[in-house]
Parts: sequence; C-alpha cells; structure tokens
Amino acid sequence: MEALRPVALVGPMGAGKSAVARMLGARLSTTVADLDSRIESAAGRSVAELFGAGEAAFRALETAALRRAIEDGAGVIACGGGIVLRPENRALLRERCRTVWLDVAAAEAARRVRDGASVRPLLGDGPLEPRLEQLCHERMAGYAEVAVARVDTTGKDSTRVAELVLESLEIIRS
Repeated sequence: MEALRPVALVGPMGAGKSAVARMLGARLSTTVADLDSRIESAAGRSVAELFGAGEAAFRALETAALRRAIEDGAGVIACGGGIVLRPENRALLRERCRTVWLDVAAAEAARRVRDGASVRPLLGDGPLEPRLEQLCHERMAGYAEVAVARVDTTGKDSTRVAELVLESLEIIRS
C-alpha cells in the first residue's frame, strides 16, 4: 500500500501551525517537521537574521526545507506563513502533501503573536492587526490554491484544531 502523503499546514502567522503540527504528530505517531525550526537549525541563525540577508535567500532555504521534509518522510509539516509565495512550493504542497489551511481572525492572530512580534521580520514596528490582515490578504489565493481543507482556528485551542484537521482529512482521504 502506498504511504499517505504528509499533512502540511499552511496559513498566516498566529494560526497555530507549529502547535497543531505537534498535536497531529502525537496523535498520528509520526514525525513532525517545522520548517522554520529546521531552517534556523541548519543555518545556525534565526529567521529574522536570515530575512535580514534578503527574503529571496530565505525563500530558497524554505523551498529546500520543504523538499527535504517530504523526502525524509515527515508525516506532518508546519510551513511558514509565506511558503505559498513561490510557485514551486505551491506545486509541492498540491502534488506531494495533504495540505490544510489553518485560518485565523487577524485580531486573534495579533494577540497570539504579540509577545514574539519582535522576532517576526515581516511584522515591522506598526500595529499588528492591520499588518496581519494585509499579509493574509496577499497570501489568501496561495493558501486556497494548495489546500484540500480549511480550518478556522479562531477561539480554538490546538487540541480542538488538530481534531478538526483530522476530521477534514477523513472526508478527503483516498
């Protein structure tokens, strides 16, 4: 029997991708690949530092990390919010993964990322909520293109979101 494709989680900052990936990994007894963590570990630098050297270079590292996670057999992949910006990544997510879009209201995302905003290079120094709304709007078509399901995480803890992801995949599992 062919192995199931990994579950990839996409969505904006603050949607809970990393936390939900850990929950799914535990529930499915499988390996979890958090792409941002893998990139930081391999580069020996933070995402913010890598962004400082140029977003294009970071996006190339992100593509390589996604490919590696798939090739290494990760069962769950937590993607960075901008993974859908590159056509190559969208193709990998569509063709090689069961991708779920974790969505969240901008106000809740702002609340969730507020304490760590200084290490998130795309947030800048201004108000969080409008910036998060803008980023989500810019990436929405990419999330929709790759996702086989969409789960709203607003007002839900990671345990409940993981349950909803599993339920959504049961409907589409082939």
